[in-house]
Amino acid sequence: MIDLKFPDGATRQYPDDATGRDVAASISPSLAKRAALVALNGEQRDLDRPLGGSGDFKLIMRDDPDALETIRHDAAHVLAQAVQELFPGTQVTIGPAIEDGFYYDFHREEPFSTDDFAAIEKKMAEIIDRDEKLVREVWERDAAIALFEGKGETFKAELIRDLPGSETITTYRTGTWVDLCRGPHFPSTKFVGKAFKLTKLAGAYWRGDHRNPQLQRIYATAWASKEDLDAYLLRVEEAEKRDHRKLGRQMELFHMQEEGRGMVFWHPKGWILWRELESYMRRRLDAAGYQEIKTPQVMDRVFWEKSGHWEKYRPNMFVCETEEGEVLAVKPMSCPGHVQVFNVGQRSYRELPLRFAEYGSCHRYEPSGSLHGLMRVRAFTQDDGHIFCREDQITDEAKAFIDLLMTVYEDLGMVLTELNFSTRPEVRAGDDATWDRAEAELLKAIEAAGVNWTLNEGDGAFYGPKLDFKVKDAIGRTWQCGTFQLDMVLPERLDALYTGEDGAKHRPVMLHRAILGSFERFLGILIENYAGAFPLWLAPTQIVVATIVSEADDYAREVVRRFKAAGLRTDIDLRNEKVGYKVREHSVGKVPVIAVVGKNEAEAGTVAIRRLGSQAQEVVSLDEAIRILTEEATPPDLRPA
Repeated sequence: MIDLKFPDGATRQYPDDATGRDVAASISPSLAKRAALVALNGEQRDLDRPLGGSGDFKLIMRDDPDALETIRHDAAHVLAQAVQELFPGTQVTIGPAIEDGFYYDFHREEPFSTDDFAAIEKKMAEIIDRDEKLVREVWERDAAIALFEGKGETFKAELIRDLPGSETITTYRTGTWVDLCRGPHFPSTKFVGKAFKLTKLAGAYWRGDHRNPQLQRIYATAWASKEDLDAYLLRVEEAEKRDHRKLGRQMELFHMQEEGRGMVFWHPKGWILWRELESYMRRRLDAAGYQEIKTPQVMDRVFWEKSGHWEKYRPNMFVCETEEGEVLAVKPMSCPGHVQVFNVGQRSYRELPLRFAEYGSCHRYEPSGSLHGLMRVRAFTQDDGHIFCREDQITDEAKAFIDLLMTVYEDLGMVLTELNFSTRPEVRAGDDATWDRAEAELLKAIEAAGVNWTLNEGDGAFYGPKLDFKVKDAIGRTWQCGTFQLDMVLPERLDALYTGEDGAKHRPVMLHRAILGSFERFLGILIENYAGAFPLWLAPTQIVVATIVSEADDYAREVVRRFKAAGLRTDIDLRNEKVGYKVREHSVGKVPVIAVVGKNEAEAGTVAIRRLGSQAQEVVSLDEAIRILTEEATPPDLRPA
């Protein structure tokens, strides 16, 4: 017999061969019909599979949030089955559930088209209506290979050959269609439901290797209900409107091109945006006691070998060799350089904490297929910083950093939603004793800071535990930006020392920290968060003075002169066009304020202020307009408390 403990705390005994369905039926026949999956000791299993052991037991209904991944997993199978029924000769490869949906990679000589989506979706709905059972089967390795090779499925056969010898080989069959899969799955296709949609096509390489055959990837989404699907599609539509790549072109901020993959060409307006953000961050860090430094772009490999980065990050580093035989690396991060600055001269405990900041230009090789606008690049600038301190200063430094980070996010219109505490990864530098101390100190620091956090086991940096800070944007998407990492390893590897109060030499603790993460990615997030409609202090062009009639041209020029003298970034539009046309055009460029002037305004010394997104206008004196707009254009850190 097996003992099952239910969520309400009750415990019952069942035969050794009992299935999840048996357990559900023992409670209620209707429950057995509605149940979709079970969880035993936290591991999800098929409803009709013998449980095979005792433990914590939970029945999972289709509308349970825990079932959403299986909805998508099953939908991927239904997609693959539909494609093979419609397009005989197509080979299936892999089809995992992913965030917000799933995809399946296919090998087919003829290319798919989005025009095929309607027929595929119709066939998927037909398979779901057939209510075909999803039946788990266990195979011997050679028999499974023969099965798929006999069906012409060479990719599946290759996957089986490469599975570890200890792996149980399972397939799931729906009618005559069969796929290699670990599961779990719902009892039948009807549980998938029809809240799904195919979304896009993309290319992919078998196993992610460009030397392998090219595949066609169909992306899709699936949800528990049509309401959830509709809400998701609305979010996607809104996200597309906010796409930073589209807005970057529309607003003339930046562009990217094939000859500089993963590198950004910043245009004048985009660089103004960058400079405003950098100036803001520089003021905040200056006020927080950081000293700004600059370290070399290229350094000898010896630094990276000593630090441990060479062993871990070498495939992602750009490396060159000189005629003199030097092997140099373009820096992928600033950490070793900051230790070199710390190591010059004799450091005393009286200098600690010593906070270094650098707007460090870094380069990392990212595969071309993973590049994505400003969000994933090869050249980026970090708002990097390293704090060298004593162990007894860690808590105060962590609290100060968290306070700084939260106010920066507030100023920039972002909301901190999650803080993850990440512990030692499987591959790491340093011994367990060092990691024990580091994790204990960081845990003590975040508890003293009084912030909510969640444990993220095994995801720390290779040299120490870390905190990752996540923000939510205007349409509910979550982004990981800031980080705070406690490092007791690099100071030892790079021989960082200070003289303590006792006159002896001691190792400092090194705190790696960033608030934005990288300027490129954070600017991409900001563009999408604001949909290009930046607050006045950040906007590249803050005001456009537009004339109604040519008689107002001289007055418009005087208005521009006065605005610029007040420090407002101002353009002028004297074109012989209707003012409505000018307003619409500058609204597309997301200019926050349009100051309209005509004959009446020129005679009265006034301007008509129109705000982006509003049809209303406010007529005020030129002096009043300057007062209002300069106050509004003041960066948040410079405004009176």
